[in-house]
Parts: sequence; structure tokens; C-alpha cells
Amino acid sequence: METVRACIEHHADASPESGFLIAPEGGDSLSFAQLKAALDDVSLQLDGLGLPQGAKVAFLLNNGYWTLQLFLGVMASNRVIVPLNAVAGTVQLVHVLDHSDSEVVFVAPEYRDKLDEIMAHIERPIRVIETTDEAGPAWPDSESPVTSPSPPTASDIALLLYTSGSTGLPKGAMLSHRAVTSGGRNVTEGHQLKSDDRALCVLPVYHINGAMVTVMAPLYSGGSVVMPKRFSATDYWRLVAENHCTWSSIVPTIIKYLLDRAEQEPFDFGNDQRLSALRFVRSASAPLAAVTLEQWEQVFKVPMIETLGLTESAGTVASNPLPPAPRKPGSVGLPYGNEIIIVDDKGEECPPQVVGEIIIRGSNLLDLYYKNPQATLESIRDGWFFTGDLGRKDEEGYIFITGRSKELIIRGGENIAPREIDDVLYKHEAILEAAAVGVDDENYGQEVVACVVVRDGYQCSEDELKTFCEAGVGRYKAPKIIYFFDDLPKGPSGKILRLKLPGLIANSASD
Repeated sequence: METVRACIEHHADASPESGFLIAPEGGDSLSFAQLKAALDDVSLQLDGLGLPQGAKVAFLLNNGYWTLQLFLGVMASNRVIVPLNAVAGTVQLVHVLDHSDSEVVFVAPEYRDKLDEIMAHIERPIRVIETTDEAGPAWPDSESPVTSPSPPTASDIALLLYTSGSTGLPKGAMLSHRAVTSGGRNVTEGHQLKSDDRALCVLPVYHINGAMVTVMAPLYSGGSVVMPKRFSATDYWRLVAENHCTWSSIVPTIIKYLLDRAEQEPFDFGNDQRLSALRFVRSASAPLAAVTLEQWEQVFKVPMIETLGLTESAGTVASNPLPPAPRKPGSVGLPYGNEIIIVDDKGEECPPQVVGEIIIRGSNLLDLYYKNPQATLESIRDGWFFTGDLGRKDEEGYIFITGRSKELIIRGGENIAPREIDDVLYKHEAILEAAAVGVDDENYGQEVVACVVVRDGYQCSEDELKTFCEAGVGRYKAPKIIYFFDDLPKGPSGKILRLKLPGLIANSASD
């Protein structure tokens, strides 16, 4: 099953009545047979718009019943889907919509004004199709229909997904059908998913985690997915219980939200039969502090599985194994479905416990960055993708991320990994979000500072946190200044955009 279409047709033939999608707000659902019929209709409508094979089709939508049909339908029709990040700024969205050469964009009514603002900066025409929760796309009458493209092959491009753009404008990762289905396969193998597993998808499909992990993995394994329009901390456990979900993929920020309101939940975690189907929850897209993982398992009595995934690798490349196999807090686990090695500056593989750059090789990797040959040459070498992430392997092959090469703090010639400081700050009961970063300094080249968000109902002072950090990492690595904010800049997955923090600090100083 090396194409999206092949996955759908396989399950529609093998188990046509099995459910694939549940959209809880409207009570809508799709079996695999209904999914195939829906996607055939999407293909015919795209033919009617005159879109040839490989045409780019964008959407600016929340998750849900129609979004999933368009997301899969465009790929299955052998066109390329371009998800737009609904919470991104105008500059980035203008870049993505224009740079991608999208010919059509589907938009929800609540984003129409935002889209109009974006379109005002784009000179070429783009067809806009409004899409409502109730009726779906308002398809126009056929104008210049084309013959349906041939079914996609494994090497045809399925997905053009843009990175979060923590530095400069985002890059567009071109992912083939082989890469996309391999991404679903890697999650299936890593988590031992079967056809009776059901995912709760609360991460947006415009991000690689939502798209590959909680859509493509159920599609590959023949399982099912529950997809509300957006994440709600007050609804999360109810949706797990009502739909008998067996797993879910979330991010550290969501984990914190759920922990903060755990005492308000009407469930007896660990003993409540309404949650008995839940086998595990997984964390990805941002580092998870060891203390937060421990709190999760103490409170909710369900395993938390740390994983590693990237846009360029079609999602998951490594995962901690499920219990009873060993899980290591702070580690993203072992490779699944691809090779991962740690290399030094000369490209030589590092021995255990030595930090180097993480590189990946496998069928799940991007083909190239769209219209960016320089980035492609820098990142893909001899079949390996150079991630820019720094990490190490232990003697058993478990991978530990220490940071991004571009995020290293170099104070007085010594390399300091920001995550080391983050992990200490997260151990303080008052801290909801934390990120250390380097700022220019006349004496040391760079100085360590940290940005934090305090939990509702808690208080702490800068001196208290600095003393706390000194006890954890020593005075040399401890932040010289700690800045307090109501929120920190984040990508669509909830990952803190560390390289935007110096600008945030500068803006706060000038206010």
C-alpha cells in the first residue's frame, strides 16, 4: 500500500462497513466504503475545475468531517494537498499560498476575511471555494473539465507541507505517496496498531503530527479516528470515554493543560471503565520534560510514549516502545521504519553518549524542498536527511535530543543546550511553559536568559527561579535574567519557537 488511494481501496474492499471517521460535533461518520465514494466525488469535482495531475490545492480549515475528505481526496486524485496553518501570521500565509502555486483554496467562513487579506498580496488568480461544516464545499459548476488523472504512483507527490518557519519564511517539504504511507506505517509499527484501534485526533491536520500520526496511521492500519474541530481541554477525556478511543497523540502544552484541570474531571483515572480502552497516549513535536511525563502517569494512570517526528520525515521516525518494553524518560526512543544515526562534523558516526547531528534515511523522507534547491542540497546528502537536531544515543540505541544546532547557547566558548535549563524550570510547580535562549553579551559572546509562563493561580519571583536553576544546572549555566510572559510564540503543534524569543524580549524591553 504505497499510495493514499491504494490504502483506501484496500480497506474499502476488505472491510467496507468498518468505520474510519467519527466527527463528534455533528454526529457525522464515514465507513471505508463511504470514504472511497466521498473521495471519488472529490476527484470528479476537481476534474470539473480543470485541475490537471499534480495541481496544488490548498485549504484553510479547522479539522473535521469535510476537511478530512478534502485532505485525503486531493491526494487520492493525484493532485497535491497544501494545508494552510490557520494560526500563522499573514506574512507566512501569503508566502505559503503564493510560493506553493496553489490554484484552488478551500476556506471556512470564519477564515474568509483572513483569506481575503492574504489574497490581496497575491497577484495571480486563485479560485476560492467556501466550505461549511454543514454542507461542505460550495463546488462551482464545471467550466473546463479534464480527464481524470491516472491513479497516483508511489513516487507522485501527495503533500506539500511547510515547516513552521522558526527562522525566516517556511520551507515547503514535498512528500510523495510513498513517504506519506511510510509515515503511517512507521506509526503503526511503533505503536503496534491494529484495525480495532481508534485514535483521538486533537492536533490540526495542517501540521505533520495531526496529518501523519492520527490520520495516516489509522488509514494504513485499517483503524479509525475521532476528529473534533479543535482541541478542548474540557472535552478531551469525555471524547476518549464516549468513543472508546485506544490512543491519542498530543503535545507538551496540551499535556500541561490536561494536568492543570485533572481534579475537575469526573473520572476515576486508573479505575474508570469508561476509559478502559485507552492503551497509551503519545507525545511529540516538542520536548517533554521528564517531570511532566512522571506527573502524567501518576495522575492519569496511562502510559505516555515519547516520540520523534519531523515534517520532512512524514512524521514519526522514532518512538519509545510500548510497555512492558523499556521506556526511557527524556528519550524519543528507538528508530521505527528508518535508519537514524548520530554524526560528527566530519559525517562520521558518533559512539554512544557522544552528541552529534541526527541524520535519517528511509522511504518516509521528503523528495525535496519546493523551489528551494539550496536548502535541498544542504539537507539531503547521499540519501540521508540532515535534521539540524543535536542528540546522542545510549548503549542500547535509545535516542536523546539535546537541542537544535542553531539554538545552542555558546557562553564564553562553552556549548550549553537550552533544553538542559528548560527541564529544570519545568520541575518548578509554578511553571507552565519555559524556554532558555542565548542573547548577545559583550563579555561572554552570549548570555543565558529564560522566558517563562506561570500557571494560573501560582506565583514565583525571578530570584526564586534563578536560585532554583542554579541548584539544577549550576551558576554558569543558570539564566542571568528570567522574563515573564503571558504566552510564548509557538508553531501549530504547540512547539515553542525558541529563535523568536530574542525578538520577544527586545519588544518587551521597548514597551
